[in-house]
Amino acid sequence: MNLGEPIATGNTAKIYLNDHKIFKIYKDYLPPTESAMEAAKQRFAHSCGLPVPKVIEITKVNNNQVLIMEYIKGKTLGDLLFENLEMAEYYMSKSIDIQQQIHHHEGNDLQPITAKWRRQIEGSHILEVETKSLILAKLKLMPNETRLCHGDYHLFNLVQADDKVWIIDWVDAGAGDVRADICRTYLLYLENHQELADLYLNIYCSKTGDTKEAILEWMPIIAAARLSENDSPANKDKLLKIINRYIG
Repeated sequence: MNLGEPIATGNTAKIYLNDHKIFKIYKDYLPPTESAMEAAKQRFAHSCGLPVPKVIEITKVNNNQVLIMEYIKGKTLGDLLFENLEMAEYYMSKSIDIQQQIHHHEGNDLQPITAKWRRQIEGSHILEVETKSLILAKLKLMPNETRLCHGDYHLFNLVQADDKVWIIDWVDAGAGDVRADICRTYLLYLENHQELADLYLNIYCSKTGDTKEAILEWMPIIAAARLSENDSPANKDKLLKIINRYIG
């Protein structure tokens, strides 16, 4: 099957648009269950009544795992925000409302989001042994909730199509503490755009009454796990500074 050129490339897969469908083709090094696991998470979110593209099929193309999904034609909220920065507060507020809709649901059928983070931290070759031990000890003390968490939530995983916003990319979804999911989103913004990160956290805390301190308790854990996902030396240095700030 000739899918043409990818429309996006990530750490784990390439994304193609063909026959009005999205083809997510996974890289060879991933476990053979990767596509089925992501499909199960996406189907679960869809079953909750959330605006999530339908899973069409799990198959193989040229011996690579492929997840075929419904194509949602539109622009991401991230694209819309950067096209009109005066609307930043509006789009950020809208994204938080949607994130709260996700958190309204129980995620009991999904793996805890902390399970992956624990594996990433334990397998880290960057963290010093003492720092790693402190972070893993802190993880044991953190709240163990079962709310549905997206795990990679940000403006570029929200697609505006007409009058509806769709939530995409559920590969990191799981059950967990809402504040952990919020902190993960905050960190993703912080890596690239301090102003957006601050805007996000300020609006979220204003809407919910949660404190920044309670959310940022998760920061060293999430930053330590994030180290294994990021190949950029500059970002690794930034993550290590964050970890040292919150652990020290």
